[in-house]
Amino acid sequence: MSDATLDTGRHGGSEYADLSRLVRRAGLLDRRRGYYAAVIGLLAASYAGAWTLFGWLGESWWQMGVAAALAVIFAQAGFVGHDAGHRQIFRTHRANDLAGLIHGNLLIGLSYGWWVRKHNRHHAHPNTEGRDPDIVVPPLAFTRSQTRDQRGLGALVVRHQALLFFPLLLLEGLHLHVNSVKALLGRGRVARRPTEIALLAVHLGGYLGAVVTVLSPAQAVAFVLVNQGLFGLYLGSSFAPNHKGMPILTADDRLDYLRRQVLTSRNVRGGWGVDTLLGGLNYQIEHHLFPSMPRPNLRHVRPLVRRFCAEHQVPYHETTLWRSWAQALRHLRAVGTDRPAGGRGVDPDHH
Repeated sequence: MSDATLDTGRHGGSEYADLSRLVRRAGLLDRRRGYYAAVIGLLAASYAGAWTLFGWLGESWWQMGVAAALAVIFAQAGFVGHDAGHRQIFRTHRANDLAGLIHGNLLIGLSYGWWVRKHNRHHAHPNTEGRDPDIVVPPLAFTRSQTRDQRGLGALVVRHQALLFFPLLLLEGLHLHVNSVKALLGRGRVARRPTEIALLAVHLGGYLGAVVTVLSPAQAVAFVLVNQGLFGLYLGSSFAPNHKGMPILTADDRLDYLRRQVLTSRNVRGGWGVDTLLGGLNYQIEHHLFPSMPRPNLRHVRPLVRRFCAEHQVPYHETTLWRSWAQALRHLRAVGTDRPAGGRGVDPDHH
């Protein structure tokens, strides 16, 4: 059952059009080239510095610290690739795609094209059964119908998925790499397939070549496990607060764009530190309403969107990072055991 009840027929698209005019008038969709130049420059320096330290340390167990640092750098590169995929950085598609290919395929070994296609489907139908790929993530179940379809080991995992959620995120990096390779080597249509394959091969060859050449066999295995495990945990923990535990829509729900995006999204407050840690994804409501808005403008549009939602009686959900994780886990526990969650997963201090 869906928790959403407001329909398009009643509201139409005029409210979102009004909000869009306010945002454009405030200049909040304007490009922020200086900001992205600084972010990309700092990221490039950190990436080069980490690998330089890797070479200097040589065969040493201290390399596990480098592996952890690179996990953070890889995730931050992923955030830049995310922004490029939404056309936030540059004016032209070509420049954004180039930035996405460099930060995705080359720097972290993920297919930019595959991810953009998947992510666009999520933005078009957030938290919608049968349409949002982000709520179809085996072995987890995000809806009760998914729980009821499980058998054997799958049913056992789902029953305990709240406890297993964060440990399973340690495999998310591997999951992303495998899906990237499958997409590029599969039969589906892939724009710039040769370029994507070449950049991915350079990353994998350089990454594995450096690890195997410099480290002992045991250290090499440990390095990859630490690096990729923490990379997946960081990314997964950054995306989990956004929609998990928020209303799940069905194909029959008739929502206008404004409500579809706001009701299924959750913001995470916490200031500059959380903004940096989550790559701006903590302003998930504003990001879903205006996907092409540059990351640094999201914090400035937030008061405008909150006020607009209050004036139009649209629930606006915002909480702390810790509570967002707790709400996501509460939803997973309720779905996994196929019983009521004791609420909608919305923080009591939402607006």
